[in-house]
Amino acid sequence: MTKPVKRHPHEHAVAIRYQQRSAEVRALQRQSYALATLRLRDAVAANGGSGAGLAVVSDIDETILDNSAVMAHAMVQGRRDNVETWKLWEREGDPHLIPGAADFFALADRLGVTIFYVSDRFNENKLATIATLSRLGLPQVSADHVQLFGPPKAERRAAIERNHRIVLQLGDTLHDFHGAFAGVTLEDQHRLTEDHAGRFGEDWIVFPNAAHGTWMEADLRPWNVPT
Repeated sequence: MTKPVKRHPHEHAVAIRYQQRSAEVRALQRQSYALATLRLRDAVAANGGSGAGLAVVSDIDETILDNSAVMAHAMVQGRRDNVETWKLWEREGDPHLIPGAADFFALADRLGVTIFYVSDRFNENKLATIATLSRLGLPQVSADHVQLFGPPKAERRAAIERNHRIVLQLGDTLHDFHGAFAGVTLEDQHRLTEDHAGRFGEDWIVFPNAAHGTWMEADLRPWNVPT
């Protein structure tokens, strides 16, 4: 039996370097938005060429906004997850848009598709988040369309579906797409991913995030070299 290997202390630094500095992450982000654009156009065409009644639901962090600067700050300070630092970043930070985000959301707006920004950012900082999204030129940024931490994301999506048909969801963690992924084991997440395999790349578009996730404490499973 292979003995599990625990995560080494430097791994988080490697993940943040990949997320912030690698050209591969930028390529993957552009690729995700390119695919989202194709799916959006298809959905509008299938709706008679109009976006009326259709909605896009998107996470914010590491899907629209690049927050790698605050991740790097926490890393060099020797802290991984500091809630107060994150709250300060929400209020006063200067994230930039992930490549492809501006063009995609501008297109959705032009096509008449309703956009909802559904995030687990702190609701106490909602005005700051709205200000950040507005400063970066994103469309349809209002109190009704920016829905932050409170009810589970599944409940927020269900409320949106009462008046809209969600044709596309964007996110970097699996609970951005379906409530079944929230709070379950990693093994269950893998099983659910298989169960919903047909939705990835269709109406679910996943963005890369190597620096955060429920998998971060998972044991490695190395090759057991034959002797």
